[in-house]
Amino acid sequence: MIRKLIPLLLLSIFVISCGSSRKTTSSRTKSKSTRVVKKTTKTKKTSSKASAIIKTAMAYKGTRYKFGGTTRKGMDCSGLTYTAFGAHQVKLPRVSYQQATKGKRIKLKTVKKGDLLFFQTNKNRKRINHVGLVISHERGVIKFIHATTSKGVLVSSLDERYWKNAFTEARRVL
Repeated sequence: MIRKLIPLLLLSIFVISCGSSRKTTSSRTKSKSTRVVKKTTKTKKTSSKASAIIKTAMAYKGTRYKFGGTTRKGMDCSGLTYTAFGAHQVKLPRVSYQQATKGKRIKLKTVKKGDLLFFQTNKNRKRINHVGLVISHERGVIKFIHATTSKGVLVSSLDERYWKNAFTEARRVL
């Protein structure tokens, strides 16, 4: 009885696998073209969302620093990113070292508008304690908006020695 079932079982597996491979090939071709369209659409949506988030963050430029602040009365670095992303329905944790666990880690040379830069400004504590939002990356120069204790919300360049030395990683959350 089992000997009769084995050839039947093998034949059915062969028939099923042949049928699915033909279907997969046409599905693969279809999905490839669909993926290109979806990717282009997604890139445009991501780019416009990033621009909107940057616009929101830039509205806080000049706001004084306040630890734990998330308003025009006072803002800290992670409060700025938390508020700017949140205004566009992108949820981020409230503090920088937790924000550094979200999204995908990326190489610095691939950063674009809307990505996050993370820093370790206190060398005694081996922990991320600062975050900035990339507003431009042109000709290798990366500019980002963030909040500092001394100057409040401002735009800086990663070329500045202090920020270059404190930089730890970049992440894409969009």
